[in-house]
Amino acid sequence: MKLFYKKNKGVIFAIMNSWAFIVSFTILAPLAALAAEKPLPIEEVVAHLQKTYEKTKDFKASFLQETFVQSIKKTDIEEGTVFLKNPKNMLWSYSKPKAKKLIVNNSKAWLYLPREKVVYTQEADAIFKSKTLIKFLSGLGKLKNDFSIKYAEPQMLDTQGNYQLVLTPLENNPSLNPFSITVDKNIHLIVRVNFEDTMGNSTTLKFSNISVNTGLTDKMFQFHPPEGISIFKMP
Repeated sequence: MKLFYKKNKGVIFAIMNSWAFIVSFTILAPLAALAAEKPLPIEEVVAHLQKTYEKTKDFKASFLQETFVQSIKKTDIEEGTVFLKNPKNMLWSYSKPKAKKLIVNNSKAWLYLPREKVVYTQEADAIFKSKTLIKFLSGLGKLKNDFSIKYAEPQMLDTQGNYQLVLTPLENNPSLNPFSITVDKNIHLIVRVNFEDTMGNSTTLKFSNISVNTGLTDKMFQFHPPEGISIFKMP
């Protein structure tokens, strides 16, 4: 197992360092934008987003994830189901191409790879270094105070007429980069997120079968490593 860890150390670091981006951006998934033939003024979209965000207690969706890992010049395509609950709880249950789980709560984070019989663990504080992320995951974030938000250029709408927005964090934190979201004009939800981390890895997340405020329990976001696996603590 030590050999596996050393061989894949760069890839694992890329995955672990991307957690904060995934947590922050997907927790915003419900968006109450109004359907329209032309884009609404950006101020109205932000106001609707803020209102819905504050009402969102938990979130569940199927996802398709495409990640380009810069260090090995490879694109990985994965899919599964994501569960999120305020504050600071998430579970990514990957089903294809192989099973794995990413679990985060207020204190710990785990990446469980059952086929390799390994778990990578990290303190939650190491993930939630950003004040912006903490505020969002605690339901206290204010979009207009934390982000500069504008329509994407030159295409404000995609081919289906959905809104395309770019959010730039105002916090002076080199680990936070601008990211883009696509908002379905009919169901008023974010259906696509695109972001890039400081290591040059880029990720696209596409959501479907979305449901919110279904009463997810805290127990879902706890993890007890099975017997017979190797555990590696990440910095």
